[in-house]
Amino acid sequence: MLTATRLWTNSGAPPERPADTRIGDDPELTRVTLVWREGRHEDWVKFGKPVTERILSRSERIESYKAGQVFALVRWASNNYGTVRSTLDIVQAVSLGKQCATVPQVDPGGELLLSVHGWPKVAQVFRLIDGVVASGIDPCDVAPEHWRHIHNRMAGRLTPRDYTPARHQAWLQRKALLP
Repeated sequence: MLTATRLWTNSGAPPERPADTRIGDDPELTRVTLVWREGRHEDWVKFGKPVTERILSRSERIESYKAGQVFALVRWASNNYGTVRSTLDIVQAVSLGKQCATVPQVDPGGELLLSVHGWPKVAQVFRLIDGVVASGIDPCDVAPEHWRHIHNRMAGRLTPRDYTPARHQAWLQRKALLP
């Protein structure tokens, strides 16, 4: 595991970026680079509430998230013969100095809650996310443990439990007690 500070300089400050890619001066933000080249390379956020967004070009933008925010990053790519990559990562942005996993296109990294590869698994997680939304719950507010549960159950080829309003209420009460 790396820590966010180890990815930066010894002074703890983020490395200097070219002026066209710098987003704010807040080193606490987690930046997600999204590329969209229709039919070849398509990245998008399935859910998430970025605090800032910067459009670099017609095909590239950077979204930034505060520590603790959860987002789902979908990456898809194809070549002349069909799909070569379908991934979905649900990531929680981390604060400066906290351990984090490296995730492609996420700077400096984040806490990886769920990661699936292959379109059938990505589609299955999409259906689970849609179920959460249908119950009136914002996927950004779901307990991080639920995303880990889905990841682990899918890895074991088992059916994940549904995230119900009762589970969500229990999470909100538990979260209120956390420091």
